[in-house]
Amino acid sequence: MSLESLRQEYRTAPFGPGDVAADPFRQFEAWFADAEAGGIEEPHAMVVATADAEGRPSQRHVLLRGLSPAGFVFYTNFTSQKGTELTARPACSLLFPWTELARQVIVSGMASKVEDDVADAYFASRPRESQLGAWASNQSEVIESREVLVAQFAEVAERFGDGPVPRPPHWGGFEVAPETVEFWQGGQHRLHDRVVYQRTENGDGEGAGAGWRTERRSP
Repeated sequence: MSLESLRQEYRTAPFGPGDVAADPFRQFEAWFADAEAGGIEEPHAMVVATADAEGRPSQRHVLLRGLSPAGFVFYTNFTSQKGTELTARPACSLLFPWTELARQVIVSGMASKVEDDVADAYFASRPRESQLGAWASNQSEVIESREVLVAQFAEVAERFGDGPVPRPPHWGGFEVAPETVEFWQGGQHRLHDRVVYQRTENGDGEGAGAGWRTERRSP
């Protein structure tokens, strides 16, 4: 397989600290709207990077399910690899790979579990099959075959019958409070534009709002 000749020349308009919103959440919402309008199939899909006790990283796609001035929210099984790693070591990174627009957003910060009532409300909004799946799957554990998983799902479905499915105690949400948020946009001749928000006490940087400063970084 030869990859050396694969090239993509980006032809986006220049982008810098003077072009962004006062805080990264408003800027993210603007780019997210562009991603939706641009036909990206799952603009809320993001890569979550965590690390184990030895510092070995792991990554996986999850779906963004909440955004507020406090952070970015997603849900998972707390006993999964990412759940146990985030519980022990909450520093993490999120990546939104909007490659069709020659853009990506990278969030670095600290994860904490959302309140039970928030997780309960989201879990109640999920399709019933997804609720049952949260009970049936011991996420990240080794299983003998898919048939075992299907049997576990059937057992859970029988257990709850036609009644409501409560949120499992091992399932809930993480909110990532960002310390930095980078907005990357591809540029001609590989002169890409990178604008980074950094959390500060007073937001004393160029084009920044209270609590944030922005800076341009070299590609």
